[in-house]
Amino acid sequence: MKQIKYTIKQLENYFEIVRRQTREILTPLETEDYVIQTDFFMSPPRWHLGHVSWFFDQLLREHSGDYTPFKLDFGNYLNSYYRTFGEPFDKGKRGTVSRPTVAETIAYADWIDERVKKFLRKESEKFSPEIFRLFMMGINHEYQHQELLVYDVQHLLQDRYHPKVLTDAPVVNGIGTKDEMIRIPGGIFELGYDENWDQPFHYDIESPQHRVYLNDYLIDRYPVTNGAYLEFIQAGGYRDFRYWLSDGWDVIQKNGWAAPLYWEREESGEWVKTDFRGRHPINQISDEPVVHISYYEAWAYTKWSGKRLPTEAEWEKAAAWDEKTGQKRIFAWGDDFPEKRHGNLFENRLWTPSRIGSYPEGKSYYGVEQMIGDMWEWTVSEFMPYPGFKSGFAEYNDKWFGNQKVLRGGSFATSGHQTRNTYRNFFRCPERWMIAGFRCAKDL
Repeated sequence: MKQIKYTIKQLENYFEIVRRQTREILTPLETEDYVIQTDFFMSPPRWHLGHVSWFFDQLLREHSGDYTPFKLDFGNYLNSYYRTFGEPFDKGKRGTVSRPTVAETIAYADWIDERVKKFLRKESEKFSPEIFRLFMMGINHEYQHQELLVYDVQHLLQDRYHPKVLTDAPVVNGIGTKDEMIRIPGGIFELGYDENWDQPFHYDIESPQHRVYLNDYLIDRYPVTNGAYLEFIQAGGYRDFRYWLSDGWDVIQKNGWAAPLYWEREESGEWVKTDFRGRHPINQISDEPVVHISYYEAWAYTKWSGKRLPTEAEWEKAAAWDEKTGQKRIFAWGDDFPEKRHGNLFENRLWTPSRIGSYPEGKSYYGVEQMIGDMWEWTVSEFMPYPGFKSGFAEYNDKWFGNQKVLRGGSFATSGHQTRNTYRNFFRCPERWMIAGFRCAKDL
């Protein structure tokens, strides 16, 4: 195994980056926006800011001998699901209480910032691998909540949210056939995080790396687009039970779904989508990947199209394997940290998916494009532990095994510090408020 060496000074830098980015997302909000909960599955922005600060609060209480906690104790409200620290507050009621106030929550976050920096400055005199691991967990935990915060802000405000920084989309000079599929050779494949990689952090659910066998298969070069998905809608896909899993059919009937979330049909019959950048007719953004799709909808589309969803092993091989070197890549394009030319991640500040063909420099060895960034991609795989799994942090990931599907890749709300080819996200089949889409696979 490669000897990986990092410093507390680097940890300080990682902490400052993530905290600054959280505040950037919150900056455009009015005070009233901080406290609203639009549905049971989302959380008020105030709660997200308080919760990520509370996580560091618990680390300081445990590991800092001279730590003096904040004057007010918000633990009962800010605890998400960690029963180690007491009975969590009902998630569906986070928007029903007025305390802590927004001002108190911001003051609490400021307090934690200063105490963590003070603690890490003291730690810089020595190096504790365990302290590095735990605080990197806190930093990555905050990146996860940043993304959830983006989802929740979109559900709350949609195009009434005006990002602090908004950049222009890359110019697409030409793309291949939209429905092109690429052949990926089968055989033995090492699925999961490679412990020889020089990375400051990875999640326990990405390990251990283990062997799987794959048959030869085809996978889409690009994600499924708005235009392609519109064809499914216009062909009556939401009205034909034959394409749907039984539970999925029940869900769309119960909720009256006829299109992805944030799509509306105008009186003229034209479909439009509202996102952070405004309101767009689908025919004007037909080349963008379709997003806010549930697993059930992705499944129905693939069945209608005569294809299927990839397994997470198929997805990872198409993204990571380099036949020339005989090794896996950390990212689709290689081992270099993501740059704006590689894919549409949060650091791009686009706040929307990019047109397919926008990142040719981010393609995998096999030529599969936009696998990192734009939107999380559904796979058919159940979220379960890998063989030999050992939990690295109690009550974090392993308590969610079962009844969820694995998604891969990262979205435009995912930081480049957070994702990689082996990162496993997971959601339940009916959920679609997150930035999720898909690409298709096919047997050979």
